[in-house]
Amino acid sequence: MKQLNREPIVPLPGSHFVRHAVRAIVIRGEEILLLYTARYDDYTLPGGGVDEGEEIEVALSRELLEETGAQSITHISPFGIYEEYQSWYKPDFDNVHIISHCFIVDICGSFTEPQMESYEQANGMRPVWLPIKDAILHNRETLANSDKKGQSIYRELAILESVAKEVIGLNFD
Repeated sequence: MKQLNREPIVPLPGSHFVRHAVRAIVIRGEEILLLYTARYDDYTLPGGGVDEGEEIEVALSRELLEETGAQSITHISPFGIYEEYQSWYKPDFDNVHIISHCFIVDICGSFTEPQMESYEQANGMRPVWLPIKDAILHNRETLANSDKKGQSIYRELAILESVAKEVIGLNFD
């Protein structure tokens, strides 16, 4: 898969571990299925960590179901990989090296109620369909002006801009 990073990947000082993650890109016309997080005032792709021994496609289906309620995936196509280092919040390591495997996904059928984890609920996370250009402009505004932005906004903005350009044909340069 192609690398989606715009800048070189630079490790943070200190110890780190590797965490593989999946990100789902679900497009309907010029809209994209995203998660709005009130705590950080940003939009992110549905996805999360791949459990030890779990296949990537299984993790993708699980995360989509948990976070959006999407019950059926009909097609999975690799889009790219985004790598980053983030500060870690537990005492065992200083940082985490996240390798996000991004896939374009088709879904069908009805949605059930999302089964968010407690921290996702506490952060005010909810699934939304939104024009991709609105999500990009909103995340750019949050990045430029918000004191409460999360670490993941850089990743999300880079991936959304790549999807807008390469999949939908929109250019934000």
